[in-house]
Formats: sequence, structure tokens, C-alpha cells
Amino acid sequence: MKITPVKGTNDYTILDTKLRQFMQNEICKTYENHGFNRIITPIIEDIENLEKSDGGDNLNLIFKILKRGEKLTSALDSGDFSNLCDLGLRYDLTLPLSRFYAGHKSELPTQLKVIQIGEVFRAERPQKGRNREFVQCDIDILGAKGNEAEIELIDTTAQALLNFNLKNFSIRINDRRVLKSVLQKLGFCEKELDSVCITFDKLDKIGVNGIETELLDKNFQKSVVARFCEFLSNIPKSTTELKKLVGETPEIVSLESIIFATTDLAKGQYKVEFDLSLVRGQSYYTGTVFEIHSDDFSCSIGGGGRYDNLIEKFTGENVCAVGFSIGFERLFAILKDQNFKINSATNKFAVIYENQDFLNALKFAKNLKTPFALYEKPKNFAKLLSWLNENEFSGYYIYSNNDEPNLKHFQK
Repeated sequence: MKITPVKGTNDYTILDTKLRQFMQNEICKTYENHGFNRIITPIIEDIENLEKSDGGDNLNLIFKILKRGEKLTSALDSGDFSNLCDLGLRYDLTLPLSRFYAGHKSELPTQLKVIQIGEVFRAERPQKGRNREFVQCDIDILGAKGNEAEIELIDTTAQALLNFNLKNFSIRINDRRVLKSVLQKLGFCEKELDSVCITFDKLDKIGVNGIETELLDKNFQKSVVARFCEFLSNIPKSTTELKKLVGETPEIVSLESIIFATTDLAKGQYKVEFDLSLVRGQSYYTGTVFEIHSDDFSCSIGGGGRYDNLIEKFTGENVCAVGFSIGFERLFAILKDQNFKINSATNKFAVIYENQDFLNALKFAKNLKTPFALYEKPKNFAKLLSWLNENEFSGYYIYSNNDEPNLKHFQK
């Protein structure tokens, strides 16, 4: 039997688990204080829903679940091996939320503000910063047409990060509609845009040369690809520069409005920047997209955007929707590297009993009226004390019929 977890997943120690629980509680508390309410959705979804969700490259990373029993036997006997699976593990929380909204629409308010915190699964090639199982922390606003939703989501998410004393981060903002208009100006036709965006989203990873190679492998016109790569070497850095290329469109005006408002709300605690190279890989994004970048750790620690057409796949009706997700695993890694300490005023004590006098020790511990844990005194007493100290016990009692229990505090 193997003692290591499956590749791409992790075990978490007691201290790690305490930190993760604390983080989730604090993030959820921040969201709730801004008027959001939590829901829970299953980790298993219908495979048809997942495959039709416009999830970009994530559709290639779905963990599929085989049919069971007679259904599997029938599919195998038919020789239709593309029909062997009927379920899959969710790859994000947006598709489950869209299905949830469609199924509960009659009982929900016109504008819904939702929290989701839970595990998602992608069949990634495991590497540092990329697991097959990881936690996402999402907030979404459904039913909001104006860009007030984007402003509120950015402000709320930034506040959650500031509550962990995270500094030197920036929020980058773009609009997929603006980006697509630029791509069309460069010569790509409308039906090619989603595929180009999926490749463009990899710019930070594969560079301009990698973008060129991948687009040519997709059989895009060489002259258009060359024009696009030349554009990438001198990409507009501001909306003012962008207007010279595509004019002053409503989408650019909306972008400027969001950037102005969120910069005002930031009060200098973080930066808000326009970034035309920001794409976000999921094809379901229809408008504004945003991403949080940590300058200290040179990585993304959150992202999201507007996905106005996804719920329509379930209901047949257009429902405006915007979401923002904190990169929980990266935030966890950052806080752990910083040796982040949980502020807790609760005293917790151990009662260590001898001579197998468990029952009397338990009665004594209950009378303390504080959190406690019982342990039989082991041979390696020093190891137990070290473990208790590391796990934030305030002190311990030695309980024995022959002695009066005395409290001994740990030195912090």
C-alpha cells in the first residue's frame, strides 16, 4: 500500500489545516460583510454540462467518470467509446453556479450575490503551483447589467487580501470585447477569435515566438499571424493609446470608468491597471476580465470576469453575470512562506493523565471551562510537550491521583 497521496494532490498537516480553515473563514467573513451569501454545489456534474461550458483548455482537463453497471456494459458492447462517461468532476465553480441559478431561479432575488468555496479538479500535469485538486474561493453577482458589479467584486476581493496583510499587488483589467475588436483590426475573422484568445492567454508562459508557433499550427493565415506578433511587440499600455487604434467605444469608456472607481476605492493600497494582454483562458467570458498580480511573488493570485451568456445555455434567457476568484492555493503558499500567525485569544490546555486514571482526568478537564485535549502520559514526554507547543496549546496539567494538578505554561 502506498503512503503518499495521489500525484497532484496533497495531505495537509494539522497546522496547515488550521491555516487553511482560518483563511477560508476569514475570506468568507469578508464576503458576507459585503452582502454575499454562501451556497454549496456538488463536485460531480453531468458530463454534457461540463463539455458544453465554453471552458477553453480546461475542457481538455476534465476528470471523466465512467458509466456504471449495465450502462457501461451497453456502451462497451456498442463500440461507441465516446459514450463511456456520463459524469465528471467540476473544473471550476462557475459552471455549477450557472446550473444552480437555472434550477433555483424562481426562489432567488433578481440580483444574486453568491459565495462559493470548494474543491475543483483538473487533470493537469502536476508541477509547482499546479495541482489536480485545489480550492477556489469565488464571489459572483448575477443579474447586474452595469459595471457596478465589476467595481464591487474588485473592491471586495481586494479587501479580503488586505485583511491578510498582503501588500504590493495590482489588479489588471481588460475587456474581451475590446480585445476582439483589436484582433479583427489585425485581420482575424470573428469565428477565429475564441481560438486566438486561448492561445494569446499563454503569452506570459510561451512568449511571442510560442504564440506565433501555436497560431501557425492552428493554420491561421501567416500574414495575419505576423501582423499580430508585430503588434505584440508594441502593445498599447493605456486606454488612451488603445483609442488611437479602435476609437472611443462604449466598452473602453466602461473600462475607464471601472479603473477610475476602483483606483479611488483602493486609496493607494494596491494598483489598478489596464492590460490589453489580459485574456483569461475560459471562452465563456464575454466582457470585462480582471486578474490580481502579486509583485512580491511574481504570480497571479486571483482572477475573473463577466460571463453573460453561460446561464443562457441552461435557461434560454440571457442573465448578466460577473465573478471573481481568489487563488486560494497560491495565497496559502504565500502565507505559509511568510510564517503567517493566526491571531487567537482562545486558551487551549492539555490534561495529561497518569496511572490510567482517564475518567477522573476527563472530569477535571471538563471543569476547566476552556478548550482542552486529553493525553495519556507517554514514555517520550518531551516529544508530546514539543508537539503541544507547536500546535498552539497555552499550557498543560499533569493529572494524577497522588498530586494536585498544576498548570504549566509554554514559553511563547
